[in-house]
Amino acid sequence: MESVEPDYSGAELSRHQLLWPDFDAIARGDAGADPLRRLRAAERSRRLLLIRSLVEVATKSEDLYRPLPSPETAWELLARVERAAPQALEAILAHPYTGTWVGYTTRLYRQDVTGVCPFWVHAGHVHCLAAAAAVRAKIHFETELPVWRGKVALPTLGMAHLPAEAPFTVAEIRGGPGGVEIRARNSRVRLPARPSTDAPGWLGLREAVSWSGDQRLAVRLDDLDPYRGLYEPIAPERLNPTELESWRTVLDKAWQLLTERMPELAEALPVGLDSLVPAPAVPFRQPSASTGEAFGSAIVAYGDDPATLAAALVHEFQHIRLGGLLHLVQLSRDDRRERLYAPWRDDPRPLGGVLHGIYAFFGVTAFWRACAAADPADELAAFEFALWRGQVWRTLAAVRVDESLTAAGRRFLECVAAKLQPWQDETVASGPSTWARFAAQDHYAVWRIRHLRPDPGTVAELTAAWRAGLSRPRLFGVGMPEPRVPTPVPDGEWQDSRTDLIRLRLGPDGAARAFAHGSSVPGATEADLHFVAGRPLEAAAGYRRTLAADPDDPAALAGLGLALSAHSTGPAARALLHRPELVRAVHRRLLLDEPEPTPSVEAIAGWLGRFTH
Repeated sequence: MESVEPDYSGAELSRHQLLWPDFDAIARGDAGADPLRRLRAAERSRRLLLIRSLVEVATKSEDLYRPLPSPETAWELLARVERAAPQALEAILAHPYTGTWVGYTTRLYRQDVTGVCPFWVHAGHVHCLAAAAAVRAKIHFETELPVWRGKVALPTLGMAHLPAEAPFTVAEIRGGPGGVEIRARNSRVRLPARPSTDAPGWLGLREAVSWSGDQRLAVRLDDLDPYRGLYEPIAPERLNPTELESWRTVLDKAWQLLTERMPELAEALPVGLDSLVPAPAVPFRQPSASTGEAFGSAIVAYGDDPATLAAALVHEFQHIRLGGLLHLVQLSRDDRRERLYAPWRDDPRPLGGVLHGIYAFFGVTAFWRACAAADPADELAAFEFALWRGQVWRTLAAVRVDESLTAAGRRFLECVAAKLQPWQDETVASGPSTWARFAAQDHYAVWRIRHLRPDPGTVAELTAAWRAGLSRPRLFGVGMPEPRVPTPVPDGEWQDSRTDLIRLRLGPDGAARAFAHGSSVPGATEADLHFVAGRPLEAAAGYRRTLAADPDDPAALAGLGLALSAHSTGPAARALLHRPELVRAVHRRLLLDEPEPTPSVEAIAGWLGRFTH
């Protein structure tokens, strides 16, 4: 677990080291701030090496950087900043989207592909980084910057707007202790004394600072940086004043909750999270995302519930920690096959993605466990704890002996397992526990329907056995073959509406809110509302009506299985929850061969359920 730390002064290179005790502590989720600082230091070195490499290759050909100055001039300005004000350089190197930019632009060069802008605009962003560092250092400087559709980015500071006639142009910037000015052909913008504030032609990068006792969380709410997205550069999406204050308010409450529920994690989180990209609200959900290249950043959709936001912060912080760790140690060999079930995703995942998910939801499990322990009356926290402890444990058990794991990867998962296994035996109230079981069964059944394709020979033999009126097909004696290789192409649509409804019901004033707002949950049907309201007979009738019109509907197939199992266990429920893709395939074959009369999906499920598991 070593990486070279760059030093272009000619001194001997040093190495980053992460000792096994720190590795184990990070894996268990109970590492403090110091191991995270070591990850951040390694990330700084990695970025500096990548920037230097990009500067070198871009400087070799004027076609790669004209009409801007040579990237080497930006490197020289960064060196000046380091001599005058080292912390100004560190702020730029630590900026999450410095990592995103250099990774994205390096890939463009190596793969010889065109991004959303001409390559010189992407390569020229190094001048933006150098200028931002010089502004922070308050030194005299002068350079030129790329202008993208009238926008000039100064990372960590803000963005200038200069009306431009062409999509991609060049502007001049001059600065010193007396101030900073950006000029284009017909306009100029002067930065305010405090760049975080707005001024004519200038949008400052705002911050949210939260306190809980003497514990402080300070994050930039970055709605400006062009490289703040996951895949491609994106345009600014400015929060209005009301949205900004809403974010600050809910962050305050989420931070208070984190420091109370998970004090050890709250000690480390400010070291690893310094930037949030606000995303628009999503009804009844709070999605979030991050990338290993943007160490220190998370993209989070707005939500007004502090606990849900706190869980999202924990989730992304886990991704940040693991992303930094993976730049020092390899947990699995390169295996990009989309072959594994992940209960937090709708699609099959490669092993590397599953490892990230295990670690992220291990953190989420720990958070909801702490919330449930602090407030035994909180049914939603109990549900989330019960759901994710089981889902993470199930996934970990499936991959902990995977052939693509390295020795370090197996050690990492064993550390997670050591914390997670005892949680499986902790008592959870029967109501939340039952709903967690339903949510887990629902997701797995629909995933199977959409991504597993039964063996055609098996389907043909089962179809023939049904037509012949056999109680059991001949292949039952040798066992029913299980589809092993999922396809990433889904067969049918699904929105996981029932789990959204469960969360709505178990939250504050759940029954009233579910009654008032349940029909607004995207994708929710009348049968779903009956099921979550505790009326399985009415739910089953609703799913039967849906399947009579569309027997291929994944949500209705799984929903009927859930409703039947809630009323009484039986073969039809068993088949619809454990082998639903086989039920649908046999029904499709019968419908294709003999459109009239075709037995109901439930009848076939009841027959298959007598000899499948």
